[in-house]
Amino acid sequence: MELKAELKYTKSHEWVLKDGDVATIGLTDYAQSELGDLVFVNLPEEGDEVSVGEAFGDVESVKAASDVYSPVSGTVSAINEDLLDAPESINEAPYDAWFIKVTDISEEEELLSAEEYEKFVEESEE
Repeated sequence: MELKAELKYTKSHEWVLKDGDVATIGLTDYAQSELGDLVFVNLPEEGDEVSVGEAFGDVESVKAASDVYSPVSGTVSAINEDLLDAPESINEAPYDAWFIKVTDISEEEELLSAEEYEKFVEESEE
C-alpha cells in the first residue's frame, strides 16, 4: 500500500491535498486495490455543492460499485474529466488520478496523517 506523507486521509479511503483554500480529493491506493479494476466513474458537475461525509460520486469495478465521499463541505471547482474516459488510471496511479477540487470550504472532517491512516487500515484488516 502506497501512502504519501504530504496527503491527508479519511476513514472512508479518500485522500486530500490542501493547497491554500483548494482541496483536491481522490481515492487511496488501498481503496483502488480492494475494488479491483475500475471500469466506470461518476463525478459531480462543476459548481455542485458537496458536504462532509456525503457521497459526491461513485466508482464501479468488475467486482463492485462503491461511493466516493467528500471529506469537506464546499463547491466543486473542477472535475477530472480524464477519469470519465480512463477510469483505469485510478488503478495505475491513484495519487495522480484526482476526482474533484473543492473551494469555498466551510467544513472538513477530521483527517488522518499517512501514519494514522496506515494504522487504521491495518487494524481494520485484523
